[in-house]
Amino acid sequence: MQTNLADFIKDTPEGIEADAILRSCVHCGFCTATCPTYQVLGDELDGPRGRIYLIKQVLEGVEPTIKTQQHLDRCLTCRNCESTCPSGVEYGRLVDIGRAVVEKKVGRTFGQALQRRVLRKGLLSKKSFAAAIALGRAVRPLLPAALKTKIQPRRSTGAWPTTQHARSMLLLDNCVQDALAPSIDSATARVLDAAGIMLKRVSAGGCCGALSHHLNAHDEAVTKVRANIDAWWPFIEAGAEAVVGTASGCSVMLKDYGHFMKHDAAYVTKAERVASLSKDISEVIAAEWPKLQSKVKPATEKIAYHPPCTLQHGMKLKGGVEGLLKDMGFALAPVADSHLCCGSAGTYSVLQPTISNELKSRKLRSLIADAPTQIATANIGCMTHLQSGTELVVKHWIELVDERLA
Repeated sequence: MQTNLADFIKDTPEGIEADAILRSCVHCGFCTATCPTYQVLGDELDGPRGRIYLIKQVLEGVEPTIKTQQHLDRCLTCRNCESTCPSGVEYGRLVDIGRAVVEKKVGRTFGQALQRRVLRKGLLSKKSFAAAIALGRAVRPLLPAALKTKIQPRRSTGAWPTTQHARSMLLLDNCVQDALAPSIDSATARVLDAAGIMLKRVSAGGCCGALSHHLNAHDEAVTKVRANIDAWWPFIEAGAEAVVGTASGCSVMLKDYGHFMKHDAAYVTKAERVASLSKDISEVIAAEWPKLQSKVKPATEKIAYHPPCTLQHGMKLKGGVEGLLKDMGFALAPVADSHLCCGSAGTYSVLQPTISNELKSRKLRSLIADAPTQIATANIGCMTHLQSGTELVVKHWIELVDERLA
């Protein structure tokens, strides 16, 4: 694709990156067929190829409109199109650049700006969010059905292991998972303990930075990333083997720290080191599986597994969790269109509820079609989103491993 970027952007780091991405696109349209929002809305401008053209126009000097912003806002950033693209177009990076430029030029209505600020401040304040969830659980029986489904009862976390091991890994201090499902991190700690690894909780930024980044609060995201690096660095220098993400949405951000901080001279080297050490929990368990398999009691039930977009498209780790679940003895129910997004996508379910709910309904129909006993996934956002639409229990797959530790 030929480009002629406008003066305001062409010589900036963002412009140079966007120009290279745009030039790699051959506008073949393969991406359109696998785009969830295009499948729901049927509008070319609500698919990757159409959005790429919109971003190209804006970067070449065409003034964007509210309609332009709406089409970009509707993108889930699921990156399914990247898995499909034969030319390797880094669409996720391009849409981040495009959204930031359009927001500067178009702005937000007061209501939109307030909603996004409340989301950022509310979700990123661990104490406030935990208090809100606790209150919601206390009054859950009194809530209307639509709200009740979004607040699930607390599951038992169990004990955090105290055994000291020579090997250690660091746990990402995330924003919402501690309040919504603390059982996930506790289960992870116990499974790693069985593999002879000590999982260390380190109070850091309180978020990987992805939530702020995708809501165009760049400076806030950078602050989070720096805080995490500063908190982890002494442990990394002391020999911590990895920084572990138990939510795939966080894991994909951690792996991108080097790129995200590449223009920060004070942090880029450390950020690249953290990125190289960052592992999704599925990668860690796969590497340790020879030690763990004999300690896990075999399962007999049939479950459905939903691979989050951040796992299969963002990190290209498709099939790993499925293999582990099969090794444990689970029968995996066939799931049609397993490559498609469930509609959670961070704050998307709040900002674009109509599209999000439609995608959730489609995903759940596929997941329960073969009558599984429960649903497993690998990301807290997908887990809570899917759980709000089904009576079947939805768990993080690491909880299933933990339940079967001998």
